Amino acid sequence: MPLQDHFRPPLSLRRHWHAFHNAWATYISSELNQRLPPGYFAEANVQFGIEIDVASFEEPGPPSIGGAPQTGTWTPPKPALSIPISLITDAVEVLVFQSEGGPTLAGAIELLSPANRDRPAHRAAFVAKCVFYLQQAVGVVVVDVVTSRLANLHAELLTQLTSASPTQPDADLYVAAYRPVERDGQSNLDVWHEALEVGRSLPTMPLWLRGDLCLPIELESTYDRTCREQRVSLNGV
Repeated sequence: MPLQDHFRPPLSLRRHWHAFHNAWATYISSELNQRLPPGYFAEANVQFGIEIDVASFEEPGPPSIGGAPQTGTWTPPKPALSIPISLITDAVEVLVFQSEGGPTLAGAIELLSPANRDRPAHRAAFVAKCVFYLQQAVGVVVVDVVTSRLANLHAELLTQLTSASPTQPDADLYVAAYRPVERDGQSNLDVWHEALEVGRSLPTMPLWLRGDLCLPIELESTYDRTCREQRVSLNGV
């Protein structure tokens, strides 16, 4: 099934893109779990509009513990500084964990949503999350099929990680894979990049996990399965 435009008519009027992304993440994790060796597992993590859930709302009156009023006499001082920040509002990702000694993140596949692209602060928050993963030696794959917002988070990520100008193609739609690796005493970031286009098939990309394990992410087969399961045909019906 060639890539379709899930964010603009006619398909956007007939199907909800967030339901499609939810299912796509689920099928990617299902396929990964069939390939992963013992000691690893993949989970889909899909959340929309999560900034309300993760933020603390200041209530009038004394601070509380677990919802109950704080009974001690100690009161925290006023903060030295209070500045606005931006939190990630959408997360559509497949996380791969190594289970030995407790689940440890080993790899991540990120499916971009319009909210990840819609304003500079949201783009910066998404890039910061990817940078954090990569600096923890976690391999990352970013899939951007959003047609309703114009931004290249791949270029912003490379700019954040290096002072050199990005040399990868400046494509509106793309998939990129990133591998943090130690080579000859130097930390390096290996990058794979493929431009995407509506009406064309999707590539297979490498997902590098901590421990030097690499798995193929077959985007075409999982996308095709999602279209079939969600009853999305070439004409969007």
